Amino acid sequence: MPPVVHRLGLVDYEPTWAAMRAFTDARTADTPDELWLLQHPPVFTLGQAGKPEHLLRETGIPLVKIDRGGQITYHGPGQIVVYLLIDLHRRHLKVRELVTLMEQALIDCLADYGLAAERKDGAPGVYIDGAKIAALGLRVRNGCSYHGLALNVDADLAPFSAINPCGYEGLQTIRMKDFGVTDGVDQVGERLLAHLLRLLPPHTPAAERP
Repeated sequence: MPPVVHRLGLVDYEPTWAAMRAFTDARTADTPDELWLLQHPPVFTLGQAGKPEHLLRETGIPLVKIDRGGQITYHGPGQIVVYLLIDLHRRHLKVRELVTLMEQALIDCLADYGLAAERKDGAPGVYIDGAKIAALGLRVRNGCSYHGLALNVDADLAPFSAINPCGYEGLQTIRMKDFGVTDGVDQVGERLLAHLLRLLPPHTPAAERP
């Protein structure tokens, strides 16, 4: 069974985070997986082990302390966010395998636009020539994931200068627009979604599980 896809548009961060947790808490062995495509108004999010000092200066952009892994990142319009609400056991996935799958979908999506992106050891996300174009962060509870990935399409990058992105001092952040990509968030999002759906292993029905 393929995941149910929800295209949510521009939605506030905190209610969306609450909805992810509520969905994960309420799901059963038969609840279909879901992928949420969306954008957020400007917000910084700080992961569970995140250090507040990675916010370098006050900007007026709200900071939300959340329950995913990783340090601090920025979300804003022009950045496609995909949240993956996946039952890992049902798709025979380990957490590291899901992270690798997400990175590969991003790499393949960027390759469609002629951009050569790559992973970086010890630093989840996707990079072009050492500069970060996409961030990843997950939480897994009761074998089910939430949170996900964010790809900079034509977002304002100025807020990234107010943080150490993902905890790395001086890490340059880039966007697809800088490479001449004219597709907007919705078009890139659909292409990225297709790669995620292609790479996700099939869902094993409850009756067939060991």
